[in-house]
Amino acid sequence: MSKIFNILVLCTRNSVRSILAEALFNHHGAGRVRAWSAGSEPAGAVNPLALETLQAHGIAMAAARSKSWKEFSVSPVSPSPNSAPNPGPDHFDFVVTVCGSAADARGPVWPGRPTAVHWGIPDPTQVAAADRREAFEETYQALEKRILAFLTLPLESLTPEKSALAARRIHTGA
Repeated sequence: MSKIFNILVLCTRNSVRSILAEALFNHHGAGRVRAWSAGSEPAGAVNPLALETLQAHGIAMAAARSKSWKEFSVSPVSPSPNSAPNPGPDHFDFVVTVCGSAADARGPVWPGRPTAVHWGIPDPTQVAAADRREAFEETYQALEKRILAFLTLPLESLTPEKSALAARRIHTGA
């Protein structure tokens, strides 16, 4: 049986970008990766436009919730319905930050030393209301492009350093 890679996606509020990335990793990486998301200062609710954007692409995430990274930096928690169980922090292979403030935040030290990846994506909630749906779609597309490229990597054979470098190249387009 092949290894399943566990990924934690972080963004400060855990209401849009990290939620989209969690859903995209689980949708496109089914059987190869499992993803969860969290934030350093969770909003307490998922932005409805994030869920609408996922639904527009045929990805259901009814159990999505905004949660603190503290849930993953201590003992495992009970999973929400329709989600995979929390593997506990010593089981994460990758921790991916998708917003600048999460990358700069002083966070927990994740046991097991997962590979850190940073993909800074602009916050779609910070655009004018009239342009917001389009901004959410652009965010979805930017994340999907990176995630699909990431999933083509030979993760099983790359060292953590090489997988981090490859993930950076995916982000920068280099």
